Amino acid sequence: MLLSRSFVWLTATLGGLAALSTRGIESLVRRRLPAHTDAFEFRLVGNEKSTGGNDVYSVSSEEDGKILVEGNTLSALSSGLHRYLTDAVHVDIWWFVGSRLDAGPETLPVLDVPMNGSSVVPWRYHFNTVTFSYTTVFWTWQDWELELDWLALRGVNLPLAWVGQEKILVDVYRELGMTDTEILSFFSGPAYQSWNRFGNIQGSWNGELPMEWIDNRSALQENITRRMVELGMTPVLPCFTGFVPPAIRRVLPNATVVNGSNWEGFPVKYTNVTFLQPLDPAFSMIQKSFISKQTAMYGNITHIYTLDQYNENNPASGDLEYLRSVSYNTWQSLKAADPNAVWMMQGWLFYDQSSFWTEERIEAYLGEVDNQDMLIIDLFSESAPQWQRTNSYFGKPWIWCQLHDFGGNMGLYGQIENVTINPIGALANSSSLVGFGLTMEGQEGNEIMYDLLLDQAWSASPINTESYFHNWVTRRYAGTGDIPAEVYKAWDMMRTTVYNNNNSSFFSVPKSILELSPNISNMFHLGHHSTIIAYSPTNLTTAWNFLFSAAKSIPALWDNPAYQYDMTDITRQVFSNSFADTYKSLVAAYSSPSPSNITLSAIGTNLTSQLHTLDSVLSTNPAFSLSAYLSATRTSSKNSTLQSFYTADLRNQITLWGPNGEINDYASKSWGGLVNNYYVPRWEIFVEYLTTVPLLRYNETELNGQLRQFERGWVSGGGNETAIQRAQVQMQVISGLRDVLEEAVGRWSGVFGE
Repeated sequence: MLLSRSFVWLTATLGGLAALSTRGIESLVRRRLPAHTDAFEFRLVGNEKSTGGNDVYSVSSEEDGKILVEGNTLSALSSGLHRYLTDAVHVDIWWFVGSRLDAGPETLPVLDVPMNGSSVVPWRYHFNTVTFSYTTVFWTWQDWELELDWLALRGVNLPLAWVGQEKILVDVYRELGMTDTEILSFFSGPAYQSWNRFGNIQGSWNGELPMEWIDNRSALQENITRRMVELGMTPVLPCFTGFVPPAIRRVLPNATVVNGSNWEGFPVKYTNVTFLQPLDPAFSMIQKSFISKQTAMYGNITHIYTLDQYNENNPASGDLEYLRSVSYNTWQSLKAADPNAVWMMQGWLFYDQSSFWTEERIEAYLGEVDNQDMLIIDLFSESAPQWQRTNSYFGKPWIWCQLHDFGGNMGLYGQIENVTINPIGALANSSSLVGFGLTMEGQEGNEIMYDLLLDQAWSASPINTESYFHNWVTRRYAGTGDIPAEVYKAWDMMRTTVYNNNNSSFFSVPKSILELSPNISNMFHLGHHSTIIAYSPTNLTTAWNFLFSAAKSIPALWDNPAYQYDMTDITRQVFSNSFADTYKSLVAAYSSPSPSNITLSAIGTNLTSQLHTLDSVLSTNPAFSLSAYLSATRTSSKNSTLQSFYTADLRNQITLWGPNGEINDYASKSWGGLVNNYYVPRWEIFVEYLTTVPLLRYNETELNGQLRQFERGWVSGGGNETAIQRAQVQMQVISGLRDVLEEAVGRWSGVFGE
């Protein structure tokens, strides 16, 4: 592919900002392969990109037995190392499973023929802005170390680094004359900072964001950005967007400001955020202050800045000249602060508010910025690409991204043909396409779908998914000897069904109705949070039985963390699918001409009993445990008051999502402890209502009132200790996943297709 000449800066960004050294990748080997620290030699063959701006590597065996990894960039070296580890050693590193890179043989394989590779795009991007609230919000440095090693080995060289920017804003606003009360009352709680930064919401309904959190996150960001640079990545850093505390009117009485639109029906107190117009000279002044302070804090490590002004907020005017003025002055503020600045923005607004963003308005907004100074993230390329209707963003460099997941939904789902065929097709049809990337809202599973796209960035033709899944499974279950054929059969069954959606009506990860506030109607729907699956449930139960039976021939699988995780995850989905059928039976019985309370109670008991069993399964694995996530909130501070604040923020996000349930259940989770202590009581309220109120007197408002009373009580802490303790006790007394599943199969044979 020939890159547009306007994007030449991309080929030199990394090398121009830091002296290239292989120490970062050598440290990665020491962290993840301590037994083979001296087994590898890394050699940079030049810090220039190859023809077409892409990365290239070569891996070979030397006469002294060492594995030589050569590459033209640090990212190429990491990718070459990953290729050797996955294809020759058959090991890998994973999100929830952790690093299994040390599960290979004591003696590393010798290569008879070199492994050569070249990326087909210069940039591999990672992170949706809201992932920093849904997934990483309470991460420790240890969590980030795993993530960054995962990114490096998979060739990501352009990650978003969106942690701790409130520290810089505090300094900027203090400099303007705002008080700490005015500043801190503007910030949202930890679990909602992404939307505060977007200008969707302001303030916090669970407590005021403390300086302790702000200082700690800033220190964490220092570690994150330092490691990113060590591993050859170019961090994308924040900048001043224009969203400011209301006190801006006091300290700058002549400033040109407008109030943003209401977001998702939130109370005015928490939305309609004040926006400083970019045409006001104060905008550029604040931008310069922000970027200079950020550079002083983290170093001169990037020229790429993320800046989204209209994420689910429309501009104050649709006038073309106004839109041109906004973007031009925003761009100029960046260039005044950093002459080499590149403005990166998500293209989500053009999809989400498509009725406002006509082709004419998009061109006006983008057209005032030089092509080489802007980078567009086509956020939802696999299902709702915007690059086609915008003529490749009118020549702006852009990245093809897989969004896939909203709110951290946990359903099994994928579009394997789409994410292999379509990005390669786009590469042939858009001269300004410069990268592939991942933009899921939450990292909650379906890891193979994300691996697939990142590996596609190193293949000029669409990847053969059959062989890809086979090889992926081989390294997924490394460390347990020969992998039974049933494991491969299970994953191939899912490849051709669960992960092979071709129906455009099903365009993202689904969620289970068990996580939704119960009702007798409207529980099944399509959309961003589809509760309808795109495959036959029997296909998944067949795959489940293959995977379950595999451990009969190789019992060691039960001790394999990847097998434990996958069995838990797939069992979760099997129960979710079965639960939907049981719910339908309950509603059918209630709606029958002569409903029987005995029948309703029996079906209701079946419904909640399935949930109790599901909770037991989930509670065997920390990745599916409410207790583990609540523990993470508490380790974020030694102050008990702040611990309660952080815990309340998480509890609210995964349930009501807002002070009054404005986007209730948007970020719901099938977690052990949450199922038993939140979802089961809701369904019990629902069943009780059906057995006491006949269909003709069914009152949705009345039912919702009962449910909301429980939900508010749980979120405010009424079930706090109970939820934590029950989940922890279950984790302690359960002997293991194997015993729990065998008991579940014995009790629910029909659920598992037996």
